[in-house]
Amino acid sequence: MHALVERLYPLCRSITGDGVRATLKIVDEYLPLQVHEVPTGTQVLDWTVPQEWNIRDAYVADATGHRVVDFAASSLHVLGYSVPVARTMPLAELREHLHTLPDQPTLVPYRTSYYKPDWGFCLSQETLDALPDGEYEVRVDSTLADGHLTYAEHVVPGQVADEVIVSCHVCHPSLANDNLAGIAVATFLARSLAARTPYYTYRFIFAPGTIGAITWLARNKERVEGASLGGTEPGGRGRVRHGLVLACAGDRGTLTYKQSRRGDAEIDRVLRHVLATSERPHEIREFTPYGYDERQYCSPGFDLGVGSLSRTPYAGYPEYHTSADNPDFVSPEAMADTLAVCREAFTVLDRNRRYLNLSPHGEPQLGRRGLYDSLGGRSDAHHAQLAMLWVLSLSDGEHSLLDVAERAALPFDAVAAAADALRGAGLLKA
Repeated sequence: MHALVERLYPLCRSITGDGVRATLKIVDEYLPLQVHEVPTGTQVLDWTVPQEWNIRDAYVADATGHRVVDFAASSLHVLGYSVPVARTMPLAELREHLHTLPDQPTLVPYRTSYYKPDWGFCLSQETLDALPDGEYEVRVDSTLADGHLTYAEHVVPGQVADEVIVSCHVCHPSLANDNLAGIAVATFLARSLAARTPYYTYRFIFAPGTIGAITWLARNKERVEGASLGGTEPGGRGRVRHGLVLACAGDRGTLTYKQSRRGDAEIDRVLRHVLATSERPHEIREFTPYGYDERQYCSPGFDLGVGSLSRTPYAGYPEYHTSADNPDFVSPEAMADTLAVCREAFTVLDRNRRYLNLSPHGEPQLGRRGLYDSLGGRSDAHHAQLAMLWVLSLSDGEHSLLDVAERAALPFDAVAAAADALRGAGLLKA
């Protein structure tokens, strides 16, 4: 995963353009992608797909021709979506187009101007302070023209058509944690799921932030509208039943789960349970309509059960949206831990069912069916026995296995194993 972050890091990404395509082409080497191109001017919900932006070069050069700010050194040096410019101007005029972080004078900020035509450069405060008065050559060799918005999907087929979406944004330039780590974790999570046959179908969405998620929602209304009602559409097309946004997945901070707008969606309960029972340091946050694309998926017209998993949340670490968010800031161990939590959560999600006790009048004789004997010598025999009794008690068609695990204060794995044993003995049916 860290090697993938390093490969993607130099590319200049934005909400449209060849940088996004180049990023998806690399991801496609790891994971086959279906790439979608949506033309400029397409109406997507209340938004319109903007013109496509591409950039070849940009710099600020002093009187000797030395580039004091150079896009070739880092894609962060250019204000995202800068319109073309080729001028010479005094430093006093140029300052109006320069962006720095006075409180972090050695770092270069990340700034954009997607929907208001502008141009500019980002540099460290130290570099700006060292610039002498004089004339400077300013050049932004970019294009802003009708084109396309690009996003991609990868689908891991499941036993049922109903879907879990996993979404990450692909619009940020050279920022490793936000959000190349999310792309890397999503990529390897998809590969992990494909190694088995999951219960749900898993749809991975690699899209630019905000406008990309809105575009996906606009193009998939039949898949998402009414998803909370459950069921599969006529013809077998699945609805989105659950979802997770991955962002800031590789820093060394503790895990943070931001709940869906509903707060009681199944994905919320699953992540709370997995994080609590794993004894990992973590934080559970309530939903707010600010952050990443969970706010699009959770908007009231769709109200999908989509939460967001990160480590340190957005704007919660000093390296956020600065040149310090580089591959050295991203920890391979942290990404591995994020991936492990996703795998554990989706295992619970896939195995969580409601069952009906087929021998509900009194406790069935488990010993006669060899269920007690199968526990002999096991270190967790007491847990396993309790799990069987709890599953039988709550298998009334109304309670899920996660309900059982929470009420009995037992690990989900123990409860699911008990259900498997009881079903094998003919005592339960889904």
